[in-house]
Amino acid sequence: MTHHLETIARESGISFSSVTSTAKLLAEGATVPFISRYRKEQTGSLDEVQITTIRDRMLQLAELDTRRSAILKSLEERSLLTPELKKKVEAASTLATLEDVFAPFRPKRQTRATIAIERGLTPLADWLIEHQSEDPADEAAKFFDTEKQLATTSDALA
Repeated sequence: MTHHLETIARESGISFSSVTSTAKLLAEGATVPFISRYRKEQTGSLDEVQITTIRDRMLQLAELDTRRSAILKSLEERSLLTPELKKKVEAASTLATLEDVFAPFRPKRQTRATIAIERGLTPLADWLIEHQSEDPADEAAKFFDTEKQLATTSDALA
């Protein structure tokens, strides 16, 4: 949290003590207008725009941390996390940069076609294209395999 407050102070040019006081008041549930009008002595006379900037950036940094944790967990579970990649993920200062680092490692979507290819049904698809007028049930029976979840004709043709 302190690291975030230092980042906000550096980026906005607002003193660290003002950022810290404002963050504390926001955490306690105070609204932006309340802080700017009635807590000027605690915040160093920050206006509503500055307080809103602090609030919004705190939310962005919290969201960035959440996404960073999810990405690191995903990479670690799939054994793709290297020390160099971990440094890049941790160094990302914006959500866009973080997503750019993660993009090459993002898991691919599973479509019906990719599932069929993984189950070895490409030859059946080719046969169906060549023999459209024939009954596919006999040909589909050749592809039964319980390990690949192909126990019936309808499983193979689905």
